[in-house]
Amino acid sequence: MPLLRIDLAADTSTETAAAIGDVVYAAMTSVANVPEHDKFQIINRHAKDELVYPAAGYLGVTYTPNIVFIQVTWSAGRSIAVKKAFYKCIAEGIHAKTGLRKEDVWINLVDVKREDWSFGNGEMQYVPDE
Repeated sequence: MPLLRIDLAADTSTETAAAIGDVVYAAMTSVANVPEHDKFQIINRHAKDELVYPAAGYLGVTYTPNIVFIQVTWSAGRSIAVKKAFYKCIAEGIHAKTGLRKEDVWINLVDVKREDWSFGNGEMQYVPDE
């Protein structure tokens, strides 16, 4: 039940954007136990002045104008080990498929409760046990 948001530079090719989405989805299913076909993605391209990051770097990581912001909102409950493996799988996969630097793959996870989702019809498909 993840919702993936990918924010890229305006000049990022359609092929690169699609490859990034595919890599993250593959990591979701292979590492984070997300069900097959649970693929909801929003890809936004931005002018260079709309992607703001520290030019000097942060926490020992430097960035270029090719930075990719990835935000995944998903149901809480995954271990730290799974999250670490997820980050690594994404950075390495994007680098392998697109040539983008691993340093430019910036990822944020947002953990929410299962009942925080409606997949349509105004219904809560994952009703919590009461």
